Amino acid sequence: MPQFFISVKSYSKEKFASDLMAGLIVGIVALPLAIAFGIASGVTPEKGLFTAIIAGFIISFLGGNTVQIGGPTGAFIVIVYGIIQQYGIGGLAIATFLAGLMLVLMGVLKLGTVIKFIPYPIIVGFTSGIAVTIFSTQIKDLLGMDIDNIPSDFLAKWAVYFNHLNTIDWCTFAVGVVSILIIVGSAKITKKIPGSLIAIIVITIIAYILKSVFQIDGLETIGDRFTINAELPEIESLPITIESINLLFPSAFTIAILCAIESLLSAKVADGMTGARTNSNTELIAQGVANLTVPFFGGIPATGAIARTMTNINNGGRTPVAGMIHAVVLLLILLFLGDLTKHIPMACLAGVLVVVSYNMSEWRTFKDLLRGPKSDVAVLLTTFFLTVIFDLTIAIEIGLILAIFLFLKRIMDTTQVSVMKDKLILSEEPDSEGNEDGLTLKKGIEVYEIDGPFFFGIANKFDESMRIVGEKAKVRIIRMRKVPFMDSTGLHNLETLCIKSQKENIKVILSGVRPDVRMTLEKAGFYEIIGKDNICDNINIALAKANSFLDENNQ
Repeated sequence: MPQFFISVKSYSKEKFASDLMAGLIVGIVALPLAIAFGIASGVTPEKGLFTAIIAGFIISFLGGNTVQIGGPTGAFIVIVYGIIQQYGIGGLAIATFLAGLMLVLMGVLKLGTVIKFIPYPIIVGFTSGIAVTIFSTQIKDLLGMDIDNIPSDFLAKWAVYFNHLNTIDWCTFAVGVVSILIIVGSAKITKKIPGSLIAIIVITIIAYILKSVFQIDGLETIGDRFTINAELPEIESLPITIESINLLFPSAFTIAILCAIESLLSAKVADGMTGARTNSNTELIAQGVANLTVPFFGGIPATGAIARTMTNINNGGRTPVAGMIHAVVLLLILLFLGDLTKHIPMACLAGVLVVVSYNMSEWRTFKDLLRGPKSDVAVLLTTFFLTVIFDLTIAIEIGLILAIFLFLKRIMDTTQVSVMKDKLILSEEPDSEGNEDGLTLKKGIEVYEIDGPFFFGIANKFDESMRIVGEKAKVRIIRMRKVPFMDSTGLHNLETLCIKSQKENIKVILSGVRPDVRMTLEKAGFYEIIGKDNICDNINIALAKANSFLDENNQ
């Protein structure tokens, strides 16, 4: 159930007044960011606004969080720009649509909680990498360089910048620096009015005076580069084919993962401030529906925006109505004041995105993680450099694979397989029946204890332990009281051991099998191999059965 329908059951005039004020403020705050993110992503300014309006309304209306504000964000700039450069606007629309389908499926399959377990070094690595990349894309507009074509490759881009240092327009550079100073300085004076809005208003007025009164033409504005269409968007068709799906699937997957991570992180932060609880799966479905819709109106990928969500909370927004009002406010601004946006200097927008990239960089967290375990540092740096130098899609895929392998290695390192032939120590064990001195094992009995999950990684370690024992036993007791689960590889190895032991006239007894593992064994038909009587509740019963077997064989 979306939070909107839950919230309206107890809605009141007081809540509406609070949501109305928050929605107005967030709508005004979102205006320059939507324009900046749209331009930086390689589309026209109104496409960024269309995304903020349509996706913002849908995410608030269908979402699982009460205060989440949706729209275009800085995290998507790199991937969107790359898709447009390679596949065009049509390719971006298809990738966004496919990402929306993936997000809906994630929500329907209840994968919202799983997304939260993506390792923190991966998140910081590609977030910091995106920040560096965003910063690098703004150098031309910040410095007013005269460059026709900027390469998408990071290293090639900086090589072009250095080769064109002689084309810097110092008036443009001054406007960009002043914009940054206003944004940073205003945050120390007031938290209510965002610095980006103050900077754009002040700098736009100054730029207009410089151009109209002092005839300074070097200062490029949005209107010099784009034509603002202050009207409702037309519905567009998507040229979806099997070939385009195969071609754009990796990019769509990256968009979906980015959207899921950023929206759920934003929701988690919002929950910490409001005391509410987000339904992660409902939120993913809302994000999916939003990204399914915006491509038909020329929009770009959207997700939950942390900065705008925090602005909503700080200004009194407490229900999804505030987010819906914010979308309506943006629509009204576009229709009636959209023509004024053409006077905003590109250097000012570049200054806004430079501050956004700095805030995204999380350099303090990055520095702290470098002092962590080597495996985390490896994941962090790998994800970071792949994001910066190569591609965000590659960075996420390789980062996740690397994290999975490191996780499996840690599980293997913590899971132990111990072998006992002479004496079994039972102190401080729930099935020891008070025997703290241990038990002497009769000759011919071997006890193997598995401490941890018995999955494909540990199965090989168990086989190695079996091979180094030396003289063959007559009875093998496998203690499984510390095995929380068993996968098909572990089950196969155990079956192979039992069948091989039977051929060698070695009896196998299982001890302390947990209910979940016992059920797995039963479903696999393991009782037919070993016999139900040879799966014992504790080690004492298992040892008694082993001793009885030895006595019978010795007679």
